[in-house]
Amino acid sequence: MSDITVLVVDDESRMRKLIRDFLSQKNFSVIEAVDGEDAIEKFEEFQNKINIILLDVMMPKLDGWSVLRQIRQKSKVPIIMLTARGEEQDELFGFELGVDEYISKPFSPKILVARVEAILKRTQGEEKDVKDLGGILIDSEGRTVKIDGKQIDLSLREYELLKYLIDNAGIALSRDKILNNVWNYDYYGDSRTIDSHIKKIRHKLGKKGKYIETIRGIGYKFEVVK
Repeated sequence: MSDITVLVVDDESRMRKLIRDFLSQKNFSVIEAVDGEDAIEKFEEFQNKINIILLDVMMPKLDGWSVLRQIRQKSKVPIIMLTARGEEQDELFGFELGVDEYISKPFSPKILVARVEAILKRTQGEEKDVKDLGGILIDSEGRTVKIDGKQIDLSLREYELLKYLIDNAGIALSRDKILNNVWNYDYYGDSRTIDSHIKKIRHKLGKKGKYIETIRGIGYKFEVVK
């Protein structure tokens, strides 16, 4: 992938250098921020250029959560959180705020790069089809969803989850299968994160939220019902 810019936010210079060196091998451009306040300044300066953000949780001045909240008020740019905690509640909290992926420290730089590439592939894919199911119009090229012609606001994860359900309309999907396909990597936290996302999507779909059925003991199924 070329012409990709990554904002790397971490207060440890050695960590920033390690990440920068591996991302540079893939010809990614890297912008570095040394703390939360610097991250906000860099994001505002280069917002139209940044394709993805690697954001440390524990930092001086502003922690990663505060940075995440501020960025999510303005942008849906993919964000991977770098955390040393690995606590389940922290991860669930992050997904609620709009985190796209978690990587726990210490991590393999090669795995980090692979996850960056996977998220970029999903967000910048060349798929150009449009589907209309029961008044829900999903445009894969524009990554937009419209309800009866009116666009609704979905986070990246909510969009990908809804699209996966629609792509598999009529099929009962287990939570494990959803996690493996939508989150792209095995997720070792609580599958309740899916329930939380489904609840939000249903709310945003309004009356059409009933198309997402709960299959007791299994997971979910998307099916257009009259």
